[in-house]
Amino acid sequence: MGFRVIKTALAVIVSIFLAQTLGLQSPLSAGLLAVLGVDVTKKRGLQTSFQRIAASIVGLFFGAGLFWTLGFHVWVIGVFILVLYPILSRLKLKEGIVTGSVVMFHVFASGRVSAELLLNEIALLLVGLGTATLINIGYMPREDKLLQEYKQRVEQLFSQIFLELSHHLRDNGYIWSGAELLEADDTIRKAIQAAQRANENNLFAGGPNWSVYFYMRERQLDAIQRMVQLVARIYQTLPHGELLALVFDGLTEDVKVDHYTGRSEKKLNEMEQQFRYMPLPATREEFEVRAALLQLVEELKVYLSVAKKEKRPVEEPLGRA
Repeated sequence: MGFRVIKTALAVIVSIFLAQTLGLQSPLSAGLLAVLGVDVTKKRGLQTSFQRIAASIVGLFFGAGLFWTLGFHVWVIGVFILVLYPILSRLKLKEGIVTGSVVMFHVFASGRVSAELLLNEIALLLVGLGTATLINIGYMPREDKLLQEYKQRVEQLFSQIFLELSHHLRDNGYIWSGAELLEADDTIRKAIQAAQRANENNLFAGGPNWSVYFYMRERQLDAIQRMVQLVARIYQTLPHGELLALVFDGLTEDVKVDHYTGRSEKKLNEMEQQFRYMPLPATREEFEVRAALLQLVEELKVYLSVAKKEKRPVEEPLGRA
C-alpha cells in the first residue's frame, strides 16, 4: 500500500505538469484522473484504464449532447446518471463511471459545448490516466522472494505433519495439537493471493506459475486433513500401522524435493502387497483399526496422485513431491 501511495503521488505530479506544459484547461483535473488510474497490479491497471478512458469518452459526448439538447440544468445531470450508468455497467465499463462523471461535470461547469472543450477533456483523460498507467506498469514489487518463502514454509509444515502422523501410527497414545494444520491452511491461502498478484503483474508469458503450485498444495492439504481424521481413529498399534509410518517417514523428505520422486508411491504399492498376505483381523477392534488404515492408504494415493499429475522436470524450481 505504501508503494502504491508513492506511485500515485508521482503520477499526480507528472500528469499536472504535462497538462500545464500542453496548455490544457483545468490541469488539476489531470491529477485527479491520475489518482483514479493507479491500480494494484499491471494487468488490472491496463484493463481499468481502458475502461475508464472508453467510459469517459462515452460520458463526455453523451453529457455534451444532453446539455446541448436540454440545457445546462441540474436535473439534466440526473438524466445523465439514470441513462448512462446502466449502459456503462452493461457494456462492462463500470470502472469508468467515476471518471465519466468527472468530465461530465466539467462540461456542466463550463456552461457551453464546443469542440475546443471536448478536445481539452479528451486530452486531460489521456494525460491523467495515461500517465498513471505508464507509472503503474513501469515498476511493481516482485513477489518471487515472498512466494519462495511461502513454498518453503508449506513444505516444512507438510513435513512436520507427516512426522506427527508417523509418530501416532507407531504409538497411538501420542498426542499432537494439530497447530501445523492451521498454519498450513493460512500460509497456503496467503500464498495463493500473492501468486495471483504475481500473475497479474506478469504481462508476458513465462516464468514459474506459482498459482498452479499452491493450488496443488491446497488440494493436497484437503487430503492431509482427511488423513488426520482417519489417524485419530486408530487406537491400536498394529504392524500395518508400522508399515504406513514408513511411508510417512519418506514423505517428510519427499515433500521438500523439487520434483516428483515416486519413492513414496512405490513404498505404498509394496505395502499394499504385504497387507494381502497378513492374517485377517482377530477382533472387532482390530477390524475397525485396519479399516481406518486402509482408508488412510486411499487418501495417501489421492495426495500422491495430485503430486504426480502436477510433476515437472527436475531442473524446474517448484516442488512437486
